[in-house]
Amino acid sequence: MRKSVVLPLVAGCVVAAWFTGVSLWRLFHLDLTMPVHTAPSLLADYRLALITRELDSPFWVEVEAGALRSARQYNVHLEVWGSYGQNEEEFLKRMEIAIASKMDGIIVQGLNTDEFHRLTTVKAGSNGIPVFTVANDVPPGKSIRRTYIGTNHEQAGRMIGRQLLEDMGSSGTVVILRSEREEENQRQRMMGIFDALSSYAGQIRTEIVTTGDTREKVAQAMGNALNRWPDADAFIAVHSANIGAMVRVLEQRFRIDKRYIYAFDDDAEARMLLSQGKISALIVQSPAQMGELSVRLMVQWLKGEKFPLDYNGYFTDFRLVRAGEPL
Repeated sequence: MRKSVVLPLVAGCVVAAWFTGVSLWRLFHLDLTMPVHTAPSLLADYRLALITRELDSPFWVEVEAGALRSARQYNVHLEVWGSYGQNEEEFLKRMEIAIASKMDGIIVQGLNTDEFHRLTTVKAGSNGIPVFTVANDVPPGKSIRRTYIGTNHEQAGRMIGRQLLEDMGSSGTVVILRSEREEENQRQRMMGIFDALSSYAGQIRTEIVTTGDTREKVAQAMGNALNRWPDADAFIAVHSANIGAMVRVLEQRFRIDKRYIYAFDDDAEARMLLSQGKISALIVQSPAQMGELSVRLMVQWLKGEKFPLDYNGYFTDFRLVRAGEPL
């Protein structure tokens, strides 16, 4: 009787000890440290976050590289966060995390939505965290972002418009493709284009085509546009992600060298199409300079060396490259 009681007790103790040992082993062998790239140096002067919706874009890889160079120069710990494939929900979540983490400053790709403006105006503002927009701004008055760093998109659009006049002449039909949700950079580009063409309003017909957010929808919108205006002379993609689908539809309908096609280089495909001679001219920006300048200005502002900041922004270099010219 006694043996039948003792044996189960011993067995229970052995099992309990085994589970305890396993638990202790797991505890001491878990990697509880943060990844190397997110572990802030105790000697860093400031903690900054660079946040984008396009982590997989070559354009934003260059922005990141420039920002990291500047961060090393100014002894800044820089977190690079964001989403892939323009995942807006993940992008906004990263902004929430940056604010909750009490970053000293946030450098972010502008997004014209109510939630983005709430985060920058209410949450970041109430926590005293300065927000700079980079590459793409937000409409004036919608956000309390401190400043903008990037291309003067209105001037870039004006440059495209002038090149179009040089190529096409002072009469013809121009089709302009924009995305369904018009971002601030697209709005400014269109302002510049229309300003350049304004002297020929009675001779040049401009038609605006709004596209969806997939290549299939862009191709469908482009096909419908060509059905309506088969004699169109020129095409401008103010949202560079549209350029690939635009060119493919044009190639199916016409000899592409008989049309004038223009774009901006936010998307890597645009550069490839220019090198192939399939587009007439491209606005080439300076993303690395955007990253470098963003971090430098943020540090100068935090140190009180740059005050007040220019609310209208700090413009980086850009140029127009024609087909056949070196990028």
